[in-house]
Amino acid sequence: MRILVTGAGGLMGAATARALAARGDDVTVLQRRPAGLDVREIRGDIGDVDVVRQAVRGQDVVVHAAAKVDVFGPWEQFRRTNVEGTRNVLDACRALGVGRLVNVSSPSVAHAGRALVGATAGPADPASARGSYARSKAMAEQLALAADHPDLAVLCLRPHLVWGPGDTQLIAPIVDRARAHRLPLIGDGTALIDTTYLDNAVDALVAAVDVCGPVHGESLVVTNGEPRPVGEILRRVCAASGVPGPRGRVPLTVAAGAGAAIEGLWRLTGRTTRPPMTRFLAEQLGTAHWFDQRRTRDALGWSPKVSLQRGFELLAAADRAGSVTARG
Repeated sequence: MRILVTGAGGLMGAATARALAARGDDVTVLQRRPAGLDVREIRGDIGDVDVVRQAVRGQDVVVHAAAKVDVFGPWEQFRRTNVEGTRNVLDACRALGVGRLVNVSSPSVAHAGRALVGATAGPADPASARGSYARSKAMAEQLALAADHPDLAVLCLRPHLVWGPGDTQLIAPIVDRARAHRLPLIGDGTALIDTTYLDNAVDALVAAVDVCGPVHGESLVVTNGEPRPVGEILRRVCAASGVPGPRGRVPLTVAAGAGAAIEGLWRLTGRTTRPPMTRFLAEQLGTAHWFDQRRTRDALGWSPKVSLQRGFELLAAADRAGSVTARG
């Protein structure tokens, strides 16, 4: 198959492109910076209509993983990349006759700050989504599902808290804070959360490429299916990375209130750096969020191959080797 992967400059996009190419697909990638992959590469911005059309032309399937991912930042940046970028991809697919689109979304599109216990993929809701990232991804998912049509099958995957060697979005901030002795537990550390080892997320995306068509017009949450207390996960990440574990506790209400205040201060003073805390981050670390995987596994014919235990072993091995490529 001829497959375009957008956002291949990111960890999951690059790994997905490699996996598809390894099984023999004709892969093209679109991203802003060189990805260093042995596939056809188009460099450009997802906000550039002409570049997007150039990349989409002639493809059988598009895996849309390009996104601005952060806990804070100007709304316009999130809107331009996550909402308008998705719109550009959808428009190009329709105009150029691409029949299948796998859209990478996030469980945060349906998270309103309350605990999610054994949840399924609830509808994306920009009005209640917490923070600019979640709001923009919710709007993008709504656009994608609205485009589902007999001529363009759309399937949305929501990988949850993807991590692995080389991760700069989840693992690196944890390690940096722990090294600086600025990693407290939010609440008592017992909130159960689901995470997803990188290889499992990639396998799910590859499976989605194959089933998209018969399976379409819905969203599926992807996780390891091994909920663990957030305190345990943080301690194991720190142990695998050779840094001290979490120190101290901050009540969730205090952390969320402080996060909201810090966000306001950052906006008022025009700061663009990542704040030490946000309301979204406090709620992610202090409330339960784990998911019912039965529909996902049935629809994709997929199950996780790399357990959390094995994932932490691979993370530790990569840390010892100074490598970012350890895989299960």
